[in-house]
Amino acid sequence: MSVSNETVDVVRLADVNLFDPAFHTGDPHPLWRVMRERAPLHRQVLADGRMFWNVTRYHDVCRVLGNHRQFTSERGSLLSQLGTVDAAAGRMLVSTDPPRHLQLRRPLASLFAQPAAEALRGRIQHGVRGLVNAAPVDGSWDLAVDVQQLPLVAAAAVMDLPESDWPDLIRWTGMAAAPSDPAFSVGSTAATLAIAHHELFDYFAGQVRGRREHPGDDVISHLLSMHAGDGPLTREEVIFNCYSILLGANATTPHTVSGTVLALVERPGLLGELTGHPEAATDLVEEGLRWTSAASSFMRHAVVDTELSGGVVRAGDAVAAWVGAANRDPRVFPDPERFDPARRNNRHVAFGHGPHYCLGAALARVTLREFFAEFLQTFVSVQLAGQPQRLASNFIAGLTHLPLSVRRRA
Repeated sequence: MSVSNETVDVVRLADVNLFDPAFHTGDPHPLWRVMRERAPLHRQVLADGRMFWNVTRYHDVCRVLGNHRQFTSERGSLLSQLGTVDAAAGRMLVSTDPPRHLQLRRPLASLFAQPAAEALRGRIQHGVRGLVNAAPVDGSWDLAVDVQQLPLVAAAAVMDLPESDWPDLIRWTGMAAAPSDPAFSVGSTAATLAIAHHELFDYFAGQVRGRREHPGDDVISHLLSMHAGDGPLTREEVIFNCYSILLGANATTPHTVSGTVLALVERPGLLGELTGHPEAATDLVEEGLRWTSAASSFMRHAVVDTELSGGVVRAGDAVAAWVGAANRDPRVFPDPERFDPARRNNRHVAFGHGPHYCLGAALARVTLREFFAEFLQTFVSVQLAGQPQRLASNFIAGLTHLPLSVRRRA
């Protein structure tokens, strides 16, 4: 069910299913406002008996994501894994706790740090211009569809993945991130997820075979040659982490772009102020990251009994940390429901918090800034040409369609 501003006060929280991907095709923020104030620690029990807690306040979300001694990532990091055994636990970056997490992350950090991102700026600019120039002058431009290729401009360069493979990689990562959405589903949710995992793991197994024969200066070759702890990574660890890196890039950056553009289109006066000022892109990107919170939720399990706002989570319990709710907490963000590219001290957690802070954050920021610098320099008018469609996912907050009509600068 969806919740509107008018009805949220009379909806019982027990009637709302945050686990249901379809719920998130509506606007969850009216509900999250109520939860932050009335039920900052909200218990939800599914029909099959599985249970998890929801946290929506900024400082609680930071604690759940940032304190691995109280909340572990090794029993599944996504809400869809609730009640299952994570096969990648202890072997994939997102499914490990320190010290193993640091052993995996530290050797990769330089490949995604700011200098590495800056070295790709020219390639990213070229890809951005190709995307923006493809927008039709007459007719509708579905930005949410076309922008899916944008993160691969950088990620494929870092991983040395051929452009001919991009369409498959976009489709498979979409299926993995949102297996319930009609845009990606192939039969049931479970079948879609199984197909996506099979295709992506098989694809990266082939890439690993190729790098063993012809190593290069890319992430996959680096994973094959690096040591973490007492020895080199296993073949499965390399494949798991290739999957994680690609999914992290493809599943979030496009939705930050389309969601930020939608916020501008809905505020034509603001768009008019920014158009022609590409230097405004940096602040616009940070507010867009906060506003869209594309990585909407992460799951952790309590290691010990832990007190959070509203009560105590018992050891072993699952907790969903809602990043989108945290990023509009009025305790941290003044006037949080206002989209404000001039916002200062923007301490959003769109890239996560603590040990699992997004490895590719610098690369994502360069990509987003280059897109919006080009966008603001190119278009003088952007309007909706149809109804936006939101993604059905309890993990990714985004859009599957954003039809636009645009007018270019003379």
